[in-house]
This record gives sequence, C-alpha cells and structure tokens, in this order.
Amino acid sequence: MAKESCLICTVVYPDPVSETNARILIESLRTFGGSMTTMPVLCLVPAMGKDVSPTFRDVCQTNAVRVTSFAMPVEAVRFPLAADVAGAAHAENKARDAYDLLVWLGANTIVFQEPRHFLIPDHAILGYCPVHHTNIGSLIDDVLDPFWSLIYQVCKVPEERVFPMKTHVDGKTLRPYFNASSLVSRPDRGLFASWRDIFFNTYQQQNFKKFYEQDERYAIFMHQAILSGIILAMFELNEMAKLPPTYNYPLHLWQDDITVSRPRKLHDLVTARHEVFYRDPNWRNKMPEGDNFKDWLVQRTK
Repeated sequence: MAKESCLICTVVYPDPVSETNARILIESLRTFGGSMTTMPVLCLVPAMGKDVSPTFRDVCQTNAVRVTSFAMPVEAVRFPLAADVAGAAHAENKARDAYDLLVWLGANTIVFQEPRHFLIPDHAILGYCPVHHTNIGSLIDDVLDPFWSLIYQVCKVPEERVFPMKTHVDGKTLRPYFNASSLVSRPDRGLFASWRDIFFNTYQQQNFKKFYEQDERYAIFMHQAILSGIILAMFELNEMAKLPPTYNYPLHLWQDDITVSRPRKLHDLVTARHEVFYRDPNWRNKMPEGDNFKDWLVQRTK
C-alpha cells in the first residue's frame, strides 16, 4: 500500500496552557496552511494519570485531529521535556509504515503560511532548524567543552561530521545544535527511536547530573543536546535540508534579533514559536501584526 506524504505530530500535556498552545497550532494550520491545511495531525498525550480536557478533545474532533496517549518511564515524568523524547519515538512508530514524512513540532507553534518546505527534497532524510540562540551550545572556534565532549562520546559522533551552524537569532556560529521542536524526518530511518534509546539510557548518569547541578539549563536542554549528537551520528550533511529562517521563528526573542532575517510583521513568517505570549496583558501592543490576526488569536486564547 502506498504511503501518505506527511503526518504532523506534537505532544500535548493535560493542562490549560499546553492545550491552548496546541489549539492555536491546530487551528492556525487548518486556517492558514494552504494546500497543507488537510494534512493529518496527531496529538500525543503522555500517560500521567490525567487526560486532556473534553473541550480540547472537541477542538481536535472538529479539526479532524487524532489524539492518543503514550507511556513513558515513571521516573522520567518530571525531567524536563523527557515526554517529548518519548512522544517523538511513539509518533515515529505510528508513522513508519504509513507516511513518508513525520513533522515534529512543539505545541507552542503558530502557522502563518503554507509550510511547503516541510515536504523536504527526496534526497533529504532530515529537515531541521538551528537553535534560536547559543544557550548551552558550543562555539565552533572554541575547544570542545566537557559537556559536549560527553554528548559526542555517548552518541558516537564522528569528528568529521561536525560542521558550523549559525544560530537563528543571536548570529553566533556553533557546532551543530538542532532545535528539537521543528523537525522533519523519514520515520523509517528511526531517528526518534535512537533519540529515545540514547536519552533514557544516559540522562540519569552521574557524569551528566553534575552538569545539571552546575546550571539547570543542562537539564532543560539535555534532550536537545542528545538529539544533536544522534543526528550527527546517523546522517551525513548532504542528507539534511535546512528549513528557511521563516520557519520556527522565536517570537519571544524578536526584540533581541540582530540578524537580517528579523521579520517586520508576523505574516512574513511561515511558522513561529512563542512562550505563551497571550498571558502577557499587553501582548497586543507588542506583537508586530495587524488587528485582524490579533482578533483571531484572542478567540483561541479565551
């Protein structure tokens, strides 16, 4: 049986903020996604003893979105973003035999235009975006630090696969550091299964715990560091397709953006990420967009 072209997936937690974020993602795709408005969407809910609300399930039913739960190790429930790692592997397993491509998005994503570049070229196995800013990343001209040395060791990264990657907003050049919330993969290649296996086998090792104790950002972005190592270990550079800078743009960092790609208005973008902008009572005055779109957002954040 022929495979469908693309499945779009995200993790949704059973709480009002996550559900609101996912609603904006779903309805913005269905409204502004052009020829991709009808793409199948799967929302994955970690089995944590609580379900998403009936209201959110109604939103999914109205928009022809499937909702399914997935299991994850009990001890990992409270570790930052471990559920995203487990959820991605679950989605990959679901998509492997039925879809050519799996689009993995953070629920805090908004779609402004048809995201046609999600349909990566035939030669590509991975579509990616760089991280937004340096954070715990490793500058390409610096000596590899102990944290990233350990990441490369556990992921078995070949030295020759390390290439320069410029961040999305602060314009620094790092060793490859991929954003974990805007990815396109070919599910039959098993990227997310490998990510799950390496992550859950290593994140509690004492060698890594000492970094978490030094700086909590190492725990928060451990999933993203492991992902970066796994990608380098699995794929050659010519098997990757970088998505345009109009994808996965960080709205919360707009004022810090020093690059030539900084948008003048939101509809210059294709997809964007946010840090729950609607909880700021003055967000309408800070968002570079017309009132019609802001009114559309208001209706989905009540």
